[in-house]
Amino acid sequence: MYLHNKLENKGNFFRKLKNLDLILLVCIFLLGLISLATMYSTDGGQILFHTKSHFYKFVIFTIMMFFISFLNIRFWFSIGYLSYLIIVAMLIWTIHFGITASGSQRWIDLYFINIQPSELMKIVIILCLAKFFHRKRLENVNSFYSVIISLIIIFLPMSLVIIQPDLGTSLLISISGIVVLWFAGLNHKYFFYSFLISVLSLPFIISFLKPYQKIRVLTFLNPDRDPLGAGYQIIQSKIAVGSGGIFGKGFLKGTQSYLEFLPEKHTDFIFTLFSEEFGFVGSVFLLIIYAIIIYRIIKIGALSRSYFAKLFCYSFGTSMFVYIIINMSMVLGLLPIVGSPLPIMSYGGSSMLATMIGFGIVMSAKIHSEQSIA
Repeated sequence: MYLHNKLENKGNFFRKLKNLDLILLVCIFLLGLISLATMYSTDGGQILFHTKSHFYKFVIFTIMMFFISFLNIRFWFSIGYLSYLIIVAMLIWTIHFGITASGSQRWIDLYFINIQPSELMKIVIILCLAKFFHRKRLENVNSFYSVIISLIIIFLPMSLVIIQPDLGTSLLISISGIVVLWFAGLNHKYFFYSFLISVLSLPFIISFLKPYQKIRVLTFLNPDRDPLGAGYQIIQSKIAVGSGGIFGKGFLKGTQSYLEFLPEKHTDFIFTLFSEEFGFVGSVFLLIIYAIIIYRIIKIGALSRSYFAKLFCYSFGTSMFVYIIINMSMVLGLLPIVGSPLPIMSYGGSSMLATMIGFGIVMSAKIHSEQSIA
């Protein structure tokens, strides 16, 4: 009997392994290798702190992704609300006891890693809202109760992140939540009216921004107003991207990076360094990898019997698309600098952890695509 159970469990493991999306896995590994090579370049062609840290986190979080993948999709449905409440509690803890860096109190010291709960909320809010709208009829989705509850779910963490202060991440959290509402079938008129109100309220909203946030907006409109101060980062970023040309300057030959003209090149501006070294062709190749990843996520959602899994995959894939567009637009000067990391590529444990959790849940949806959730 014991031997029979052991063989059955082994068979289940191999069946799950076989059901993994190999194309998605290959693209994730390829993106990880590119990120490690780029991080190696930010360290000046040496295996220093950022490269080592990025490598360890990628390996650990990839193993975690596999573990998450093998858990039943019903498990992720069951903890949708609980995970949201845990991250909200962590955000409240961060406000009172968090680590302050660069003027913001965003991190919690867990001794083995400094974690940024706001990054995890970008995934958890999708999980929570996907559970909330699971099996709701279209008329119930547009009911006053559903709209109010979903707005509370979105605006509660947003307000906690704004207090840190971190306006950029709070906006990304709201986008993640709004994407779920869109796929859940919320009437399009709500989005239109919200967009109209937001545009009309911009002067009022700007008046409440902190001084450094106002400077970012003014710098976006005219970077040359302070080329050695607030506009320095974006000016150097555009110079680096432009100097890469068609084929780039070559690996480890990015002058803007190596001559230290480009600050923060290992975090949100990692695409700038990559584009300088590998040019337009390399940038297009990177975009193709991201496009395949997003396509596979959406396809997994389409094949899932569970509406919860569909909502999560559609929303996570679309949110990833938005994060990538915002990051690349930011470093090209098409949007104000908002602190949006490039998934997997940018240095940062919390961002990579959140992305890998998202990939793991998507893989869980793929493995258990034939299961429905009551």
